[in-house]
Formats: sequence, structure tokens, C-alpha cells
Amino acid sequence: MNWTEISIHTTAEAVEAVSNILHEAGANGVVIEDPEVLYRDWDTPFGEIYQLSPDDFPTEGVFVKAYFPVESVNITETVDFIRNQLHQLHTYDLDVGKAAIVVTDVHEDEWAHAWKKYYKPVSVSEHITIKPIWEEYTPREDELVIEMDPGMAFGTGTHPTTVLCLRALEKYLKPGDRVYDVGTGTAILSIAAVKLGAAHVLALDLDEVAVRSAQTNTEINHVDEHITVRQNNLLDGIEEPVELVVANILAEVIVRFTDDVARVLKPNGTFIASGIISAREDDVKRALQQANLEVIETVYIEDWVAIIAKKR
Repeated sequence: MNWTEISIHTTAEAVEAVSNILHEAGANGVVIEDPEVLYRDWDTPFGEIYQLSPDDFPTEGVFVKAYFPVESVNITETVDFIRNQLHQLHTYDLDVGKAAIVVTDVHEDEWAHAWKKYYKPVSVSEHITIKPIWEEYTPREDELVIEMDPGMAFGTGTHPTTVLCLRALEKYLKPGDRVYDVGTGTAILSIAAVKLGAAHVLALDLDEVAVRSAQTNTEINHVDEHITVRQNNLLDGIEEPVELVVANILAEVIVRFTDDVARVLKPNGTFIASGIISAREDDVKRALQQANLEVIETVYIEDWVAIIAKKR
């Protein structure tokens, strides 16, 4: 099969928003090429970079790439949709940089398996390691392993916003908690929650492709009996109170549904919010306070922020 690669040259701040646009355009996932990882001064024993070459990265900004089957997608219409959506991001005062779109034809046999050499088991916290399903790995006795099948275009679960959420879940989730995972994506946070002792997770995502991916990954990890995956817009129509809500999504979205988070949280329940660029930290904190959610901790990786709040 032949594919069309759509690459967008953007900023680190806009990565999450641009990725979401590509998902809405029909991509199964995205590849993020950020040169920052080449020169990062790691201040944690968790995580490791394998065989990265500067030739694969832009000299400035970030490439966000997705792949579309030539036979089933009208590329002209898809590019027009993406261009229009990128233009709309300016209304959110989001710096998208050049937002240059490059379209390239790709033959599947050129790269269908080559990228796998870059994806190895990675420890992201004291007890959690993420590994692809094709890698052999022997965990420690106290180690929780999350297996992922990222597919052709993927996120490995090691983006700073995901890592921040995983570490917060490890710290704040209590055995027996019920959890809402809003904007679940690959369901990596839902899987981690169950492995950490959650009684049940409702994993929600508006994208039907993400819903299918989430369901597949819950089955791979043998936790599907404890996770319900549902196509849903944020917390619309969700009523049952739970002990914990986690959302790794855009700050612009978080500020719109903090009232719903407060509504579904039990007293003393925990909200873990990430996907937040540092420039929007104060906006999110104001929205939380207006919803009567008390911020109890703020944690950072580079320019990314996770905010943990409690319902008092």
C-alpha cells in the first residue's frame, strides 16, 4: 500500500493542537520530531533515547507528521481541512510558527518496520515502564509494564505531558479508586491506573480512531475487564461521582470543563490535568479555583506542566 505523509512544521507549544487536527483529519496517530530531545540534559534516571540522529529532526521548531492511505483519502480536501484548522488556532492565541504543510508520497515497504528500532522499553517513573509489544523485556518484581502497539504512526507514551500524568497517578491514585480518563488517546493512562489498583476506569475520547486504539491496547494489557472505552465529548452526560479524573489534553479545553470535573468528583477527589504549556498555567489554575478545586501540586518537565487539584 502507498501512503501520503503530511508534515506540519510548527512550534513545541502547538504540538498537541496540531496533533489533534491531524487526528480529526483521519490520521490514526502522529509522529513528533522535536530536536529538543537530541540535546536534553536528563535530570531523572527515567527514560532513555535510542539511536537518534540529528538528520531526522528540524533545525528549529517541531515536525508533526501523519500518514494517510492514498487509495481512500482525498489528499487535496484533507490538506485544505488541515490548513483551515491551523488558521483557526490563531483565535486561541496559540503560536503555531510557520505552520508549513509538506505532502510526500511514501511506499510502505520503505519504512513499515524501520521505525521500530527507535522504540525501546522506557522507564518513565519509579515503577512504570512502557514497552512495545515486539520487544522482549524482563521486569523487576515491583515494576509495572505497559505494553503498547503504536501502529504505523504513533506516540510512544513518553511525551512529557504523559509522563507527568503517569507519575501523578502513581502518587495520588489509591487502590479501589474509580477513574475517568478524559481524552484517553491510546488509553495508556487508563491502563496505568488499573495496574496501579484502580477498580474501574471509564476512558473517554471524541475520536473514534482513538477509541479503537484504546480498546486494542487495553486488551493487549489484559485489563479490558476493568476499563470501559467510550466515544464521548469530555464529560458530557457523565453523572456518577468518582474518586479521580485525569485529563491529558489542551489547556484551552481544560478550562472549558473544570465545572464538570468538580461536578463528577467525590469530596476530596483528585483531578490530574496535563497537556498544559507553561504559558497557560495561570489560566488553568484560575479556572480550577473558580470551580472550587484547590490546587495542591504543580509539577514540570521542561515547558510542560501538570496541575493536581482536590475537591474540598
